[in-house]
Amino acid sequence: MMTFPNIDPVIFGIGPLQVRWYGLMYVLGFTASYFLVLKQIRDFSYRALEPCFENLNLVLIISVVIGGRLGYVLFYNFSYFLQHPQEIPATWTGGMSFHGACIGCLVGGYLYTKKNKLNFWKCADIYAVTIPVGLGLGRIGNFINGELFGRTSSVPWAMVFPGGGPQPRHPSQLYEMVLEGILLFTLLWVLKGIPWKKNKNWPHGSMLSLFLIGYGCFRIFVELFREPDQHIGFLMGSMTRGQLLSGLMVLGGMLLWKVLKTRQT
Repeated sequence: MMTFPNIDPVIFGIGPLQVRWYGLMYVLGFTASYFLVLKQIRDFSYRALEPCFENLNLVLIISVVIGGRLGYVLFYNFSYFLQHPQEIPATWTGGMSFHGACIGCLVGGYLYTKKNKLNFWKCADIYAVTIPVGLGLGRIGNFINGELFGRTSSVPWAMVFPGGGPQPRHPSQLYEMVLEGILLFTLLWVLKGIPWKKNKNWPHGSMLSLFLIGYGCFRIFVELFREPDQHIGFLMGSMTRGQLLSGLMVLGGMLLWKVLKTRQT
């Protein structure tokens, strides 16, 4: 068994203001996306996006926060927030859903690109390959907070989490960091360059489709080791809410791929 590092979630505080590791991971994720998007704009010569991409970044950041919070409210704790609607805006108390953030990001991005006469699918591809960086960093923040830990286990690297009782558990946050972060980013970044380097014509939207499929598959797998939310438990036997939402995500990605290829043909 390994020892949980017990890192203070608060980096430093000035009066009532606290700077937390989890918030810092969000900032680092958005910053990394900014520079990776800028690199792609220049590498793939999509100059039409360059004058607008800073405003689009702002729209997407706001969409991620709003979508992530509303997703958590609707998908994970609707009955509670129905009785306490005043707590819905209180994002600082915790509670964000990636699936909700993904929906919010797509809606916000679509509305902005449509208004500014940009190619939505082309923009989606450019941003989709950068999302895993933020996901990986976010899981590090979850690990430092000691939240979203795994199920009980006897593997040598299992840890006793402060909020998980006395039994050692899978550090499932680190599994997600590796799969949804490092591995998914590497796969998408490599695949993004294949059509460009080999003069192949992949339809715009392909990277978004592959991201939806890749993230959904990795999340479904990791949910086998992750402790389900206590107030939800398992659905239909051994399925978790995360697996259900991720399964819909995979189906959506596969349907999008089929539509894009059909349109291309």
